[in-house]
Parts: sequence; C-alpha cells; structure tokens
Amino acid sequence: MSSQAIFAATIAHYLAPIRAYLEDATVSEVMINHADEVFIERDGRLIRTDARFNDQEAYEAAVNNILQFTGKSLGDDAPLIDTRLPDGSRVHVAKAPCARLGTAVTIRKFAKANLDIDWLVELGSLTDQARQYLRIAVRAERNILVVGGTSSGKTSLLNALSAFIPDGQRIVVIEDSAELQLQKEHMISLEARQPDRYGRGAVTIRDLFKSSLRLRPDRIIIGEVRGGEALDMIQAMTSGHGGSMGTLHADNPRDALNRLETLALMSKVDLPLYALRSQVASAIDLVVQMSRHIGGRRLVTYITEVDPLGDDGQYRFRDLFTMQAPPGDESKKKLQLTWTGERSSLAGQLRPEDQDLVTDSTRPLFVTGDQAAG
Repeated sequence: MSSQAIFAATIAHYLAPIRAYLEDATVSEVMINHADEVFIERDGRLIRTDARFNDQEAYEAAVNNILQFTGKSLGDDAPLIDTRLPDGSRVHVAKAPCARLGTAVTIRKFAKANLDIDWLVELGSLTDQARQYLRIAVRAERNILVVGGTSSGKTSLLNALSAFIPDGQRIVVIEDSAELQLQKEHMISLEARQPDRYGRGAVTIRDLFKSSLRLRPDRIIIGEVRGGEALDMIQAMTSGHGGSMGTLHADNPRDALNRLETLALMSKVDLPLYALRSQVASAIDLVVQMSRHIGGRRLVTYITEVDPLGDDGQYRFRDLFTMQAPPGDESKKKLQLTWTGERSSLAGQLRPEDQDLVTDSTRPLFVTGDQAAG
C-alpha cells in the first residue's frame, strides 16, 4: 500500500463526521467553525449541518492528520496554514491567535468533473463558441490571465483550459499551495514552503519562478499571482514563454491589469510606470473573467484581449465576449455570454496548424477586413 493510500485511509477515518459531505458531488465546500459547528455550500447556498466531532480532542486530531499529509502540524508556529487532501481538495486552517474562537477549517473540494471544459459548457458557465475561441487562443500560445473573486471558479477554468495545451509540451506549475490538477503528461509541479519556527527554509513563489526558468519550460502556469512574482511572470511572458497562464483576484479585466501592475511594483524594482505598463500590456494577451452570480452559478462574464498600450499610456482592451441579454429580452434577466462582433487580434496571424481549428462558429472572429470584403 502506497503512503498516499495510507494517508487517504487514515484521513477518511478521522474525518468520518463529515465524510458524507466530502463524498457528496453537490457539495462544493465544507466549513468547520468548531467541533460541533459544520457548514456546507451546496448550489451556492450555505447550510448548517448536524455533523459534529465527538469532542475538541477528536476535532484537533482530525486537523492534525490532514496537516501531516503535507508535513505540517497544529504545533507549527504559523497560525494560518494551507494544505490539501490526498484527492487534491484545498484546505485552509486558521488557529489561535488569529482565529479567536478556536481552530477553523475550510475544505474547498476538488471535483474532477470541473476539469472538463465541455462540462463547463453543459453547466452554462460559457458558450460553445467561447470554448472554441479559447481552444484556439491556448493553442496559439496566447498568455492568459483568469481573473475573478473568491470561489468564482478561476481554478476550475484554468484546469479546464490546460487540456488544450498540445501534448509533448513541458509545463511547469507554480503554486503557493498545490491545487491545480492539470491533466497533462509532461508536467513539473512546484510548491512554495513556509519558514520553520526559526525563520529558516522558506521557499517563495519568486524563488520557484526563478527556478522554473532553469527547468526548460514550454509554458509556465502560476496558480495565483499575489505578490512581487508578478514582475517575474511579466518578464518571462515577454521573453519567449508564450502560452503561459495564471489566476488573479480582480472584478473585471481592466482592474486585473491595474492590480497586476500594483503587484509588480511590490517587487521593489525601480521601473518607470510607463515602462511597467508597456510590459504588462505586452505580456498579457487575454483576460478571462469569472464571476459568481446569485444562486451560486459560476459564469465566464468577459473574454477580453489586451491591445498594445495607447499613446496616452493607458491600457486598451478588446472585449470579444460579454454578458448580454438575448435579442428581444428587455428585462435583461437572462444574460448570456455573447460575441460582441469584435474581431480577434489573431485575425490573419494564426499559424496553419491553428487555422485548422477555426470552425464555422468562430470564423467571424478571425476573418480579416480583406476577407470580409471578399
């Protein structure tokens, strides 16, 4: 029996009080506030359950067992700990003194179904036309930023998009806490490490990024951009690592680039603002916005290309898909992702092997002015 299987069996034993929810495909998140207070998220709604651990000792034993899977423990000095379950589900543990009322645990479940972009189309998260466009963009090595709020579906979409990466390409994944489950054969996964109680042994995202460049990657994927590593990512994207991807917290594509700019400034590199913005605009080709709507539905609400920086030093955008009401629906209650009529900046620039991916549905996005006139 492998060590992974042993951990899985042991953790399942300790988590018996909530196992039914971990195995329930309709539950997306399990939140344990106290040993006797467990909430779940189902269909976007928070529900208090009757689940409870026998006592505080049993609860802490379960938490310790989860942490040990990634070499951590409640005895660590760090009050905030990220870890994961053997199936890839993400776990965040907050303990005293940061958690004033006692240890709190949130488990974001990993669902394999969410890795399939066709499944996202079936759920209505995006349209088939948008899916086909994104496939072409990934194959054409566009640098893509998936943005959205907390629990908006960014990671699920990034997982799904990775399926479009051609087989045989070497992918290096960089994460603060391993969460991405890319279904690719040639992949190296790097995970950051917190310092020990003496402040030693820390490995930051920036450290991993610098290491990744020496691993001969075809594409680099960052689970979440949240600090000074933004500048490293931008510079890598503009120096031959096309087709890279990452996620970022932002409310819309325009805010995303402004936030990326702010994060890059955290690297403490003295770079003029215009030069930084020029690099950002050159690095990011495409922003895909995920949003969480009433009822818990997670939808792609924008697919926006980034054009070269304007003469005024401002970012310029090309919205290809936005949420719009169907023709004749003046109530605007049934918004759906719709092509805006804009042509892609890739029109006339696709390689022959990528041109073959253009279908009747996506052809209008890639027709040049001369072709349209003809």
